[in-house]
Amino acid sequence: MASFNCCLWALLVLIAFSNLRPFNAEEAAEEEDQCYDRSCYPATGNLVIGRKYRLFATSTCGLAKKDRYCIVSHLEDKTKCFYCDSRQPWMPNREPNRFSHRIENVVTENYNDRTKNWWQSENGVQNVSIRLDLEAEFHFTHLIMTFRSFRPAAMIIERSSDFGKTWSVYRYFAYDCATTFPDIPEGPPKKHNDVICTRKYSDVAPSTGGEIVYKVISPHIPTENPYADEIANLLKVTNIRINFTKLHTLGDDLLDYRPEIDEKYYYALYELVVRGSCSCYGHAQRCIPIEGDGVGYSGMQQDMVHGRCECTHNTKGLNCEQCQDFFNDLPWRPAIGEESNECRRCECNGHASRCHFDQAVYNASGFVSGGVCDDCAHNTQGKNCEQCKPYFYRDPLRQLYDPYVCRPCECDNRGSLNDGICEGEEDPARKLVAGKCYCKSNVDGNNCDRCKNGFWDLRADDPDGCKKCSCNLLGTWNNEGCNKNDGTCLCKRLVTGENCDQCLPEHYGLSEDPEGCKPCDCFPGGSLDNQCDILTGTCKCRPHFSGRRCDTTDSSYYCPNIDHLTYEAEKSEIHNADIETREGALETRTWTGEGFVRVKEGSNISFIVDNIPKSGLYNLVIRYELDGSESWENININIVRPGDPAPDGPCGNIQPADDFLIARFHAGFKYTEVNNPICFDKGVRYEIRVSMGQKRFNGQDYSATALIDSLVVAMPTDNLEIFQGPDGQRRKQEYDAYQCRHSALHLLPYDRLSPQCQQLICAVAGTIFEKGYECECDPTGSKSGICSPRGGQCECKPNVVDRKCDKCAVGTYGFGPNGCSPCDCDSVGSLSNNCNKQSGQCECRDRGITGRQCNECQPGFWSFPDCHTCQCNGHASICDQKTGACIDCRNLTDGNFCDRCKPGYYGDPRLGVNRPCKPCPCPGGPGSGKQHADTCYIQPSHDFQSNDIICNCKAGYTDERCDQCSINYWGNPQDIGGSCEPCECNGNIDRGVEGSCDAKTGECLKCLYNTEGARCENCVDGYFGDAQIRNCQRCVCNHLGTDESQGSCNKVSGQCPCFPNVMGMRCDECAPLHFNLSSGAGCASCACDPSGVVTDAEGNPRLECNHIDGQCHCKDGRGGRTCSECQDLYWGDPVNGECKRCECDQYGAATAQCHRDNGTCICRPGSGGPLCNQCARGYTGNWPQCQACGECFDNWDRILQGLKGKLDDLIRRANSIEDKGISSQFDNEFEEMEGVLDDVRSQLDAVNITNADIDSLKKAMESLNNEVAKARELIEEKSQRSTGLGLAVDAAAESVKTLNETAQQLTKLAEELNENATEIRRSDVQGAYEIIKGAVETSSQAERTITEEVNKLSKAEDERIKTVELLKEHEKDFDAQYVENSDALQKISGMVILVTLETLNNFYFIAFSY
Repeated sequence: MASFNCCLWALLVLIAFSNLRPFNAEEAAEEEDQCYDRSCYPATGNLVIGRKYRLFATSTCGLAKKDRYCIVSHLEDKTKCFYCDSRQPWMPNREPNRFSHRIENVVTENYNDRTKNWWQSENGVQNVSIRLDLEAEFHFTHLIMTFRSFRPAAMIIERSSDFGKTWSVYRYFAYDCATTFPDIPEGPPKKHNDVICTRKYSDVAPSTGGEIVYKVISPHIPTENPYADEIANLLKVTNIRINFTKLHTLGDDLLDYRPEIDEKYYYALYELVVRGSCSCYGHAQRCIPIEGDGVGYSGMQQDMVHGRCECTHNTKGLNCEQCQDFFNDLPWRPAIGEESNECRRCECNGHASRCHFDQAVYNASGFVSGGVCDDCAHNTQGKNCEQCKPYFYRDPLRQLYDPYVCRPCECDNRGSLNDGICEGEEDPARKLVAGKCYCKSNVDGNNCDRCKNGFWDLRADDPDGCKKCSCNLLGTWNNEGCNKNDGTCLCKRLVTGENCDQCLPEHYGLSEDPEGCKPCDCFPGGSLDNQCDILTGTCKCRPHFSGRRCDTTDSSYYCPNIDHLTYEAEKSEIHNADIETREGALETRTWTGEGFVRVKEGSNISFIVDNIPKSGLYNLVIRYELDGSESWENININIVRPGDPAPDGPCGNIQPADDFLIARFHAGFKYTEVNNPICFDKGVRYEIRVSMGQKRFNGQDYSATALIDSLVVAMPTDNLEIFQGPDGQRRKQEYDAYQCRHSALHLLPYDRLSPQCQQLICAVAGTIFEKGYECECDPTGSKSGICSPRGGQCECKPNVVDRKCDKCAVGTYGFGPNGCSPCDCDSVGSLSNNCNKQSGQCECRDRGITGRQCNECQPGFWSFPDCHTCQCNGHASICDQKTGACIDCRNLTDGNFCDRCKPGYYGDPRLGVNRPCKPCPCPGGPGSGKQHADTCYIQPSHDFQSNDIICNCKAGYTDERCDQCSINYWGNPQDIGGSCEPCECNGNIDRGVEGSCDAKTGECLKCLYNTEGARCENCVDGYFGDAQIRNCQRCVCNHLGTDESQGSCNKVSGQCPCFPNVMGMRCDECAPLHFNLSSGAGCASCACDPSGVVTDAEGNPRLECNHIDGQCHCKDGRGGRTCSECQDLYWGDPVNGECKRCECDQYGAATAQCHRDNGTCICRPGSGGPLCNQCARGYTGNWPQCQACGECFDNWDRILQGLKGKLDDLIRRANSIEDKGISSQFDNEFEEMEGVLDDVRSQLDAVNITNADIDSLKKAMESLNNEVAKARELIEEKSQRSTGLGLAVDAAAESVKTLNETAQQLTKLAEELNENATEIRRSDVQGAYEIIKGAVETSSQAERTITEEVNKLSKAEDERIKTVELLKEHEKDFDAQYVENSDALQKISGMVILVTLETLNNFYFIAFSY
């Protein structure tokens, strides 16, 4: 099952040592919370508890009869052999039950009985198995076996996860792996699932009480993914089998085959502990008994680990390995950490009660949902019962869980496809309509129950459903094409034709429009008639009109207004009248042209009209302004024709009396319209004379005047073609209602006209003028060639007027690309504001006034209009017209009145003094190239002829003639072109102190503010910053991290020169991954072992170390500064997880820390061996009472070590010879060896001694040796305690010495810390704190140790005194023994030669062998 592929090892480790507790209601509530929204796990325990009868052994002693067995090296009882009778279960203190050794005895239920009963196999049986059969799947963590007998010489631990069908080996154990299991690799394992053989736990010793411990997951092997498949498979078990394959027989079976030999060798096991928990995959926090499994539990032990999980998270099964029914929307997964991976309820919308998980559906959903509902009801289907079955559709007005949400399709079988199936759902995005039927090609309607528009006769046997109509679909009523029952055509309102395929006259565009066609709606005035193209609707336009309706003019054309034919009075021929111009902006003017003609009684104005566009009747309109509130009653108008009109023309019937008209100017109005129309022919030149009669009929009024603006010839609008007919009448009503004609004649601006009037301008213009007029905007006076399409006004430049923008406005001049400029004639000096249109010259009042604007005096005068004489002391001819200041003073003079000398000159040019202006001699004068004063003056004196000149020197110059540089200026002022420049020292000198810079070169000499350089532009050594802004600061460098041999800090940045691996501007911190700034030579690399340090939150190794002592952050099990070694007091290979505790003897070892590679200890004097628990080389005795062998041993040891060295050298050189050999290189050594052998032979030949003599001497020596041994034993016995006390004293002294050294080291460390306190605080306060804290703890421990050692010394002193008294008490015995030993030694003095010969013989044998 895929769900088994997750591992719960990490969490099992956390609960591995938890104990089962009694369960009650309060704890149940608490445990329920533990599983909420996260994983939870039952407690671990001993799986064999409560399962005695699930344990099986292939061999048990005494099952058939009482068997005898013996115990090797049994010393507790006189009897070494006993009996086993397992025919009855074991019971204490009861015969024969207490001799029963069945397999269930390995389950410890009472700790006091732990060693009273055990399981034991039959004698001499090598292959024996113990098997634990579990009733369910469990998680197995580790196993512990405690043996009564020898541990097996070879064994195998196996597991099964399928209730014994297949078995897998956990591990092989053997005293000799290579022989016993030759095909199995030896350890240690590299991965958790490596199957290896190990010698561990297979030694002969101990003979009893030995243990075997096996952990499924080794803590020494890094686990990258604790939830990997391999971990899960290793932990999962249903059966565990332990196979003992070989006994330890101590070699007896090789020497003797008697049956009693087998009685000593068997397997006996005190206790078996199998730790684990029931396997619930994180979905249960406790387990309960399995009901009906057929196994009788002994009392249902309280701490038994049961096999059925009490599942949560909607799971079920013995191991919560399945999701509950109807909770299959997600795949079953184990709970891990904070992820509960709870089984999710299937969503069937209330239409199903069962579901299943489908992996393919889950994958297709993007791993969101995989539940598939089973047996959907209420006519639904789909994985969530979210769809309706075929021939049903989802009612959009009902909820999805409604049992009536799916309704049957209502499709008409005559017109629908697929036997009436309909759309099952509503989805506007996909344009789906629930219940909509799939219709035949010519059928329409949600239920496919009617023909499409253009079709008729719905029939089931018609494959298309309906027949095509002959009518035009667009032209028939409701766009249906024809009657859907009988096929007849019914046209729309604006459509005609037999098949409804034509538009009515004056209509176009047959379409789906409800009316069928649209009116042409040609624009009146712009179009010739109301006929248009039947497809596009384009009307027939008059010239220069455009648009579909002809309602706009062409580009650069316009519709003339009703007052287009306007004739200015000021441009006409006038008699007894005056022209008056008027200024005003084009946008605000209430008149046309440049102004008016002021008329009086008897005045005549003759207008020439020669541009009539169309023959017909026209009204005359005169625009005017009256003075006062009285009307002008009598105005005569006479039309002068060039001849009689053509008799067949429009004006052929006019009478002469028709050309004489009388008009009247009404007060309060701006124009008058003579309503007697006058007939004009197109293209004929007419003269219209206007004669001003008496203002009042009752007499002349010589003071009466009026202003006539212009004459307008306008066609009457009442009978225009566009105002004819029903639509024309509507337009006429609008035209009159909004006073469109009056507004135009009244000169109302276009933007103030009503929208109705604006729209009718082109309609009226098209009828009257029959075309659009070209804009003809003046390219100079207008901003563009485009004019207003209604009225034709061009967009004028500043001060430009008229429709075409072709002239300057009144009061302006200079018509050009920028428009016109204002005349701005002076109101005092000019007659008016009118000026010449080309030059702009105003008309001045008198001859004394001049200037274009008539606002200036004549030359030599000023202060217009009074015009005073200029006062210039005879040194200028003209002055400023407004201020009177003289212009262009001569004779080196200056000032408003030419009354002083120019700068650089001296004198008094005023009238009456007349002292000429001369150059200032400072020193060379203006233009000399060495003038250093702007001004000078004559020193005041009573003597008029005084010539003492005082120079006003420029800044930086001094002396009488300004030919010297001032203090802290430099240069060559006496040379032509020379100058004095300020000393440029960047503000870093005191300019009040003389000599701060060199007067010739400008070099700065007295730099201030810690600066230096020719311009004081640099900071001095030991300072840094920007000298140019007076910002030099003292270098601040940490002397521990600064390489002072490279100088001080950088003068600009302040960066100190750092030692290697030191950083920071002040060199006050180590580079990342470095430490020990206080070394004064740079920081050393942390060099932390990546495999030995802890990791950060992202799983990366923390390679940084403490900045003070370099200690890396070691993980558990690692030690050393770089974490590359085992942790303190351990040794071995930490990479492979083989760290072992140091076993240094606390008495014999100088320190508890052993060698981290091989585990050997550092011993105190006299102690030796790998663990310092033996006498050292050169010492003898029973440790710890070890005595030095003496000078004799030392001498022989030196000789032997020398020979060993030579021998090792010979072996080394011999091994280096190639296979063919080069013996000549050892000739010298062989010759020396032969010489030594010759000497030995000669000495042996010179000694005359027989073998018998040698034998007798040997016997005598043995006798003497026995006596010496007895004496030595006596001496050793008496001095035993003295030696022990001496050693204790030595050890205590050594401890004191060590403590003194430690104290000195602490003192030195304290001094260093005191000296480097500042650096330590800056670099790593926390690290310093940890070091000091450790030092304090070490000091405290040392103090306690010293106190203990002082107590030891006091006790040792007491023992020493006792020893001295004891020695005194036995002094005579020692003396007597000494005399006896001396005599014995004299007896063997004669045997020295023999001993020497024997030694030489051994040497000879060794040398000859090599």
